[in-house]
Amino acid sequence: MAYVTHGKAYDRDSRYLTTRITADGREGFPVEPGRYRLVVSRACPWASRAVIVRRLLGLEEALPMAVAGPVHDERSWTFDLDPGGRDPVLGIERLQEAYLARDPGYDRGITVPAVVDVPTGKVVTNDFARITLDMSLEWRAHHRPGAPDLYPSALRPEIDAVNETVYRDVNNGVYRAGFAGSQEAYTDAYERLFDRLDQLSDRLAGTRYLVGDTLTEADVRLFTTLVRFDAVYHGHFKCNRNKLSEMPVLWAYARDLFQTPGFGDTVHFGHIKQHYYLVHSDINPTGIVPSGPDLSGWPAPHGREALGGRPFGEGTPPGPVPPGERVPAPPAPS
Repeated sequence: MAYVTHGKAYDRDSRYLTTRITADGREGFPVEPGRYRLVVSRACPWASRAVIVRRLLGLEEALPMAVAGPVHDERSWTFDLDPGGRDPVLGIERLQEAYLARDPGYDRGITVPAVVDVPTGKVVTNDFARITLDMSLEWRAHHRPGAPDLYPSALRPEIDAVNETVYRDVNNGVYRAGFAGSQEAYTDAYERLFDRLDQLSDRLAGTRYLVGDTLTEADVRLFTTLVRFDAVYHGHFKCNRNKLSEMPVLWAYARDLFQTPGFGDTVHFGHIKQHYYLVHSDINPTGIVPSGPDLSGWPAPHGREALGGRPFGEGTPPGPVPPGERVPAPPAPS
């Protein structure tokens, strides 16, 4: 769990389990359909990246998914959405059990996304940045027909550069503002966040996507922060220079992605709000979950088609969401 440390800047614990699942199994974990379980929470932006990429690539059958509830304590995420409060495949109540199965002395973050080896019940990796790239690269043999190339080789240097700045100033930047323990640390994070959002707005004013003319990993990574911005980051994390809905280019860009199959159909605003406002008790000690914001603007026309672009490149959109993975849709605009 993240906490405010008075007088200090927020420092994310990045000591992840970096074992990779690869096509050739060179680290002891070969890609095998059905062998692994992707554990996520729809509340978590880092896990939401994996949910989106999995859906875009059509890996639902090859890499089954477990969804933890939106609220956790200092021990870990729980499977309270499942009957009896246990994941039906792993048979555990808490994700912590899979971490301790790998390392009984594990003392790092019990984070999502995590990929668990079902036969042993042990976490293989929680390296969220690498998980989605490996879905594109290592799981390619199991992509659906028409799956997009989210990490094309010719664009990887540019995608990596964009991802680095977006992570530093936006994805993690909102946390640096929200968990700042001093005015100085908060102001630095706040200014870097909005400077970067202004630069991204300028970049996206004349192009539909961040890199190239199709969806890439870079769009996925920015989207999961933008979709949470008005619901939690603007108020809860004090990122309040503007709402997303007050930044015309980014608001239209986010709506364009939200309305693209594979993005908005994975977003659960209820889980997002419950998580941030209930779990972060040092920021929100009353535990009151706001009734707003108004979500009816997400399905509204965005006009970004005029910029061209081919969302899925030579591919096709994913099919309908599997029945067991559907989420509530936001209200249609009146």
